[in-house]
Amino acid sequence: MTDITAAMVKELRETTGAGMLDCKKALVESNGNMDDAVDWLRKKGLASAAKKASRIAAEGLVGVYVEGNKGAVVEVNSETDFVAKNEIFQEYVADAAIVALKSAGEICDMKTFNCPKCGKTFEERLTDMIAKIGENMNLRRAKMLEVDNGIIASYIHNAAGENIGKIGVLVALESTADKAKLAELGKYLAMHVAASNPQFLTIASVDPAAVEHEKSIFAEQAKASGKPENIIEKMVEGRVRKYYDEVVLEEQAYIMDPDKKVKQVVADAAKELGADIKIKDFVCFKLGEGLQKKEEDFAAEVASQLKK
Repeated sequence: MTDITAAMVKELRETTGAGMLDCKKALVESNGNMDDAVDWLRKKGLASAAKKASRIAAEGLVGVYVEGNKGAVVEVNSETDFVAKNEIFQEYVADAAIVALKSAGEICDMKTFNCPKCGKTFEERLTDMIAKIGENMNLRRAKMLEVDNGIIASYIHNAAGENIGKIGVLVALESTADKAKLAELGKYLAMHVAASNPQFLTIASVDPAAVEHEKSIFAEQAKASGKPENIIEKMVEGRVRKYYDEVVLEEQAYIMDPDKKVKQVVADAAKELGADIKIKDFVCFKLGEGLQKKEEDFAAEVASQLKK
């Protein structure tokens, strides 16, 4: 049996907001598996989180670049926020977004791209920067979006400079409508994505496994109410609809006009501009998403240095 440590209980409590004793029991019942423990708490009605929250702690910057009917977003990590304010690092991130566009968002191709600024590959340029600044850095991820007809809109949140910041969003709109009007709509949609964090574009694109997982959680919660089976089924259906409203971009309440869903806003714009408009795709990079920064014990670090 896995030993349940105080640190595990603390992490689960911070993730779910459940009581300490409940968290410990959940971990015991789940043999120390954090995700299973979250589900156990949810089934008991003791946690409201849809799933374990990502602990965003890594430093660095996100960059975006749009050219013609293509756009790219990239994330470059550093160890400290101090380096993220370094002009050399910021220039590298901005260039990385351009290279991502030229490399179709493929990290491997980006690393071997010959950089005209220094006559070296982009990976060698990163290595040189690490040596010069004295801190580890990582070209973590990139993605490119493209449309046949239409525009790619971009948005940077918490900007540290032109096209670089803490959150980078791209929205691809397919349409023959006026590009200036499309760009305005796209910008607002990109801001919505940054604020609302959708996980899927349409209901049809939602991972079936994710839906079944949520249904199982909802069913357990409904059964605890003691309602008849037919009522439970309707309760689960209602919760699934609410789940779609939370994670599907087209189904979300539009941040600029909460009385309308995003798909209605797009439909209204299409009617106004006299041409069909389709959200082809979107991407949102939040700095450090899914990464956990190493917790440093300064006192222990000093003690270890004194022993040397």
